[in-house]
Amino acid sequence: MKKLNLILKPATLDHLDALMTLEEKCFETDRLSRRSMRRFITGDQSIFLTALSGDSLAGYLLIIFYRGTRLARLYSLAVDPDLRGQGISKKLLKAGEAEALNRGAIHFRLEVAPSNDAALQLYRSFGFKDFGRVQDYYEDHTDALRMQKRIRHIEQSTVHINIPWLGQNTPFSCGPAALMMAMAGLDRTYKPDLKEELRLWRETTTIYMTSGHGGCHPIGLALAAKRRGFSSEIWLNKRGPLFVEGVRSENKKKIMQIVHTDFEAQSRKQGIKTHHRAVDPNTLRKACDEGAIPVVLISTYRLDRKKAPHWVVVSGYDEHCFYVHDPDFDATEETPRDLQYIPIAVEDFDSMSSFGSTRLRCAIILSASKQN
Repeated sequence: MKKLNLILKPATLDHLDALMTLEEKCFETDRLSRRSMRRFITGDQSIFLTALSGDSLAGYLLIIFYRGTRLARLYSLAVDPDLRGQGISKKLLKAGEAEALNRGAIHFRLEVAPSNDAALQLYRSFGFKDFGRVQDYYEDHTDALRMQKRIRHIEQSTVHINIPWLGQNTPFSCGPAALMMAMAGLDRTYKPDLKEELRLWRETTTIYMTSGHGGCHPIGLALAAKRRGFSSEIWLNKRGPLFVEGVRSENKKKIMQIVHTDFEAQSRKQGIKTHHRAVDPNTLRKACDEGAIPVVLISTYRLDRKKAPHWVVVSGYDEHCFYVHDPDFDATEETPRDLQYIPIAVEDFDSMSSFGSTRLRCAIILSASKQN
């Protein structure tokens, strides 16, 4: 078979007739209508690429974006059946992914029929992983596999400090795990282990939360770091005891108040500086540039739809994103690599780092300096 001389070009309305012909040739059901094709060609929320061999249309790729998200979705990919096996799909996918990345996308997602072995092999070769199944997805009522890959990864130039990843060993010790990651990144002689994780939790806990074990107080974390020879500053936009909204027991609230007051007294005695305002993106970037490591409280609602406070480590940044190390590890769904340098768009990170009805924002910025 003669090798094709392919040229990839953005689809225009001049390609519309050829696109419709190819659509009918490739798909028996779930075809794009002419109206939809026209809308995607002229719209600004899509990437529509054609693969041309001379004047003939060999294939196309369509990616769509959802406003307000960093998600690129592969909506359709078609190659002329007479020209398959010549790498056209791979060229289209590679070009589409590069353009999606250029537009600021973080994740690339698609749906595919479980019976489409050739497509599954292609997508898996590109690094897509299964992450769900959609029932009754296609017009013939068959299911679809949902696949996704992260396309934005941190560049080495934006890694200001190489931070080791550590997973939390209990459901309530994200704060100690995050703190241990930061301290291990600042001092290679620091050796974290399970005993240290539990010791840190005992030193920093608020005793109670809305339910279950107490979380970790930012001042408690800063004090624990101070005891281990690290310098820290605290950003906290709320005065008074933390995490008490939703706690019904007055006795529990009283205990949380005592813990908070005691932490404040200890921090004043130790000379730990507290800024009573929310940390801003420029402060986080400046900290990274200066070799410090921010540990930030976020709400997990955007991640898992659970309104729980959760500590993460800011492990880098670029023009579009902050990158974080997340200690919350589920071995059934993730590998440790999945939880290192996780890209979060700057505007999304700003929303995530506001917790609860009081819009609590808190962060600790650690450095190796012994001056405090």
